[in-house]
Amino acid sequence: MSLSPYVFDATRENFDSLILGNSMRGLVLVNFWSPKAGPSMLLMPRLVKLAAEYGGRFLLVMVNTEELGQRARGLGVTSVPTVKFFLRGEVVHTIHGAEGDATFRTALARFLASDQDRLRMSALRMHQAGDTEGAIALLARIAVEDASDLAVAADLAKLLTLAGRPHEALSLLAALPPSARSQSDIGGLLAHLELIEAANQEHADTDTPAARLTHAAQALFEDQPEQALAELLELTRHAPAYRDDIGRRAMLALFGMLGGEHELTRRFRARLAELSV
Repeated sequence: MSLSPYVFDATRENFDSLILGNSMRGLVLVNFWSPKAGPSMLLMPRLVKLAAEYGGRFLLVMVNTEELGQRARGLGVTSVPTVKFFLRGEVVHTIHGAEGDATFRTALARFLASDQDRLRMSALRMHQAGDTEGAIALLARIAVEDASDLAVAADLAKLLTLAGRPHEALSLLAALPPSARSQSDIGGLLAHLELIEAANQEHADTDTPAARLTHAAQALFEDQPEQALAELLELTRHAPAYRDDIGRRAMLALFGMLGGEHELTRRFRARLAELSV
């Protein structure tokens, strides 16, 4: 019997198809309950309400342990209420007892992609299929709708760079608030884009912060990371205020590219630390 478009009663006949079969297509919550258990009767209407609120993003299946006790025990259910989360035919999470709605919402957030996430994944699939410009257009639309989604901003900047539009990518990330720019993924990408921009600059005076940044960027793109780090270290030493301490930020980005165990990372990280003493 269907209790709603998203809530069903399990029977011996439909148990496997309703739970395991549907979990191959999406998330299925299975509520093991008993009419003899008061907490079960309290939890059930709350779960039904959640299923309606989420509008089909998960399927809710009710399993009456008085009728299907053997199947419940086979899944490790020893008390009710117990709610098991099924995905791809397996139990991925379990909640024991009549926990509050916040507990269920937190768990659901782990396994349900938001509409924004689904659109972002669609854009990345478009890029992988060769339609990078279409992917950029879709990510740009998502970014306009929710400018706070840093994953979208990072993906958009990467695709703009791959499409030969690094200046647009740099402008996009530079416009983010300081708290966003300070996050490692965004910060590293921003520093990389600033180096791309600097590598194309020409300077009459070779002893300015701008010239030193250009020299570092050119060394990096000529596969001379040690020279690049040396230039950036001097930039950090003599002009820490230049472009929001681009010397230090670029060094940290290079450390991430080289890896923490690389000899250059260890040596220059120590020298950078000395500047703070």
